[in-house]
Amino acid sequence: MTRSRDRKGAGCLARQPTRSRSWLPLLFLALSCTREKREDPKPVEVPPALVPKVVAGSYSAMGTSVDFKIWTEREIPARAAMDDALAEIKRLETMMTTWSETSEVSRVNAAAGGAAVTVSDELLDVLEASRRIHDESKGVFDITFYAFKGLWRFDHDGVNEIPSDDAIKSRLALVDGKKLELDRKAKTARLPLKGMAINLGGIAKGYAVDRAAAVLAKQGFTDVVVQAGGDLLVRGRKGQDPWRVGIRDPRGAEGEFFAIAPIRDAAFSTAGDYERGFVKDGVRYHHILDPRTGRPATACRSVTILAPDALTADELDDAIFILGPDEGMKLLDKHPGAGAVVVDKDNKVHVSPSLKDVVQILHPPTPGI
Repeated sequence: MTRSRDRKGAGCLARQPTRSRSWLPLLFLALSCTREKREDPKPVEVPPALVPKVVAGSYSAMGTSVDFKIWTEREIPARAAMDDALAEIKRLETMMTTWSETSEVSRVNAAAGGAAVTVSDELLDVLEASRRIHDESKGVFDITFYAFKGLWRFDHDGVNEIPSDDAIKSRLALVDGKKLELDRKAKTARLPLKGMAINLGGIAKGYAVDRAAAVLAKQGFTDVVVQAGGDLLVRGRKGQDPWRVGIRDPRGAEGEFFAIAPIRDAAFSTAGDYERGFVKDGVRYHHILDPRTGRPATACRSVTILAPDALTADELDDAIFILGPDEGMKLLDKHPGAGAVVVDKDNKVHVSPSLKDVVQILHPPTPGI
C-alpha cells in the first residue's frame, strides 16, 4: 500500500489496493474524503405581502390645518412626498399671505396709489382667476374687500364689534376689483387708489391644494386626499372604495355632518358662516363680506362646491354664498362639471341637479341663529 496526498483533498487518504477487496470500504473512504460539508441552504425568507393602507399626515399652513391621506403600500416614500407637498403649500403661502409684510401680496397693497409692483407668474395666475370670477359673479367675488381691514376683525385680532355705517361707507369706494391693474407682459400688478388692498383668502388655498396634489402625483401617488381648511381635493380611490367626504352641519356640533358624498377625481370646498364670527343681539356676523354692502353676507349659511379642481371650487363657494341659491345656481351653469349643495339663510337645502344622485342627506341641518 502506498500513500499519496490529494492536493484538493487537503490531506485525505486514498488507498491503492494490492489485491481484490470489497468495494464498500472504498466507497466509505471516498465519501469521508470531503472535509468541508456543504450545509443545506437556508430557506429564503419572503417578506409578507405589502398591504396598501391609508397613510395620513396633519400639519399647519396658510392659517389653517393641512391634511394629507395617501392610499399606498409605500409608507416611507409617501411621508417624504407629504413633506414636499407641504413645502409647496408653504412656498405659495409666503408669496400670497397678508400676514407677512414681505409677501408679494403685501408689497402690492403697500404700493397702492403708486407704481406697479413686479410679481411672479403664479401670483398673476391667481389674480387673473380672481378677475374672471369677479366678472362672472357680477362683482360679488372681489379680492379688494380687504379695504375693510380693521373695521371687521374676525381673525386673530377678533373682537365682537360692529363698525358704524359711516365707517363702512368710507371704505366702499375702495372696493372694486375691476380697478386692479394686471400686466402679464410686464409681470406687474397695481392698485390705483391709496387705501385699496387685496386678500386672496377666498382662492389661494384652492390653488395651493391643486399644486400640492400635483407634487404627490409627480412622485407616483395618485390615490390621495389633500385638504387645507375647507378646501379639499380627491384623486383616485381608497383601494376598491371611493373616498368619502362630509358636509358640515352649519349649526351642529363641530365635526358633525348633515350630508356625505363619495367622490373621485374632484375638489370639494365649503364656505360657511360658522368658521370665524360671532353672534350679537340675535344676529350672526361672520368673515364672508358682501362687497356691495361692506357687511357679512346674509343669503346662506353654507355653500359646498364639487368641481374638477380646487381653485374653481374655492372661488365658487364664496361667490355663491354671497349671491344666494337662485343667482348662485345660475353662476354654476357657467362651470361645467361643478355642482353645489347650499344651505340658505332659512336652513333649506338646495342641491344642484348634477349632485342629486351623489350627495346623501343624512338629516336636515340643525336649526339655530
